[in-house]
Amino acid sequence: MSEFWATFGVDLYLELDTATGRRSGLEHALRDAVRAGRLAPGARMPSTRKLAAELGLSRGTVSAAYDQLIAEGYLTARRGSGTTVADLTRRPAPAPPPRRDAVAPRYDLRPGSPDVGTFPTEAWVRATRRALAATSAEAYDYGDPRGRIELRVALAEYLGRTRGVLATPGQIVITSGYVQGLALLARVLGDAGTAAIAMEDPGLGFHREVVRRAGPAVVALPVDGRGARPDLLRDHERVDAVVVTPAHQYPTGVTLHPARRRALTEWARAHDGLIVEDDYDGEFRYDRQPVGALQGMAPDRVAYLGSASKTLGPALRLGWMALPHRLVEPVVDAKLHLDHHTEAVGQLALADLITTHVYDRHIRACRLHYRRRRDLLLARLGSIPGLAVHGIAAGLHAMVTLPAGGPGEQETLAHASARGVALGSLGGHWHRPGDHPQAIIVGYGTPREHVYPAALDTLADVLTQAGAALRSGR
Repeated sequence: MSEFWATFGVDLYLELDTATGRRSGLEHALRDAVRAGRLAPGARMPSTRKLAAELGLSRGTVSAAYDQLIAEGYLTARRGSGTTVADLTRRPAPAPPPRRDAVAPRYDLRPGSPDVGTFPTEAWVRATRRALAATSAEAYDYGDPRGRIELRVALAEYLGRTRGVLATPGQIVITSGYVQGLALLARVLGDAGTAAIAMEDPGLGFHREVVRRAGPAVVALPVDGRGARPDLLRDHERVDAVVVTPAHQYPTGVTLHPARRRALTEWARAHDGLIVEDDYDGEFRYDRQPVGALQGMAPDRVAYLGSASKTLGPALRLGWMALPHRLVEPVVDAKLHLDHHTEAVGQLALADLITTHVYDRHIRACRLHYRRRRDLLLARLGSIPGLAVHGIAAGLHAMVTLPAGGPGEQETLAHASARGVALGSLGGHWHRPGDHPQAIIVGYGTPREHVYPAALDTLADVLTQAGAALRSGR
């Protein structure tokens, strides 16, 4: 039995059993390739001369094999078009297993994603062309685990200018999104002896699971109207690190009070602790002055994490960390042994967007875009009795508390789903089930522009009907 790689313009593996003869072996191998779908219907076959040379057979043997498969209906031959694979009637492939959210909602108002329709495609293509034209061939080789120096230099300037982050390019590590950054830090901290990490309550359950899988336990840090409560950290001696969203807490939308910002950094200094700052949507603020990064108050005690997921799109998988000096080496080592380095071409393109200030202009345009959406959301929901909308000064989502004694989260979500509207709920964000406030989370970044007004009209109708049913006692 002989094995050959035949290149028909694309690679195809053929296993020739020559025990019954070369022609018979070739016919059998090609027949199996067609049946298995490795030679797709319509695929152009190589000339008999080319295939004979590649397989070490005579041209007559290949021609005879082709003629036999044409006669059997596996191949077709047309004058001037060469030989192609026939379209056989095959049994349909089994249906794939059902997926969650297999049927997309008509109106997706779940939080977590931006309006990806705003992605600056033309600007990204131009930036990629400029970056690739200016770089050398080494950009396509294995790279620095910290990331491309071009992007780290650009981010050091940009984050300092726009978010008040104090870091040199040497303190910045490029990651494949925020989640990878959080996982790397949790792993490094766990390896260094951190038993537990405090995380905001309510907060994103997926992020809690990321930390747990990296090793440390997770401790709930309650959030109130002034943000996370650092005073409660004294009750947890095992906690050496805390993850917070100070600019726009997720999901409540509250901004960490200045006194608590100071208290949090004082705790970190007094306990040799680390603050992990998740600045997931700090660029988008509407009714207030920008809130600078907490990192600027204590660069030696704060690991600042950001990404392009909200400003450009989650598909890019580009994030960054600005680290205290002592954490750079262990995080880089962990990154090296996880995936070596984040893909380089996107880094070069983003660096170009930042240095040419196209990124700034894009964010300003998006800020206006999302503010109009936020204002439309308030106009639609503001007149509905019993509702209160929170966290609207910044970001891409709002928390809407529901009337006490009225339709709860799950009932409201079910009513909305029946009308084709998908929402988020506050319930899944708590560390533990209990008697918590009832609220829905509305993401106003996700829907495409042409459906957004209709999505809000339908949401307002759902909430109005729920309130009417409550008042009527039904």
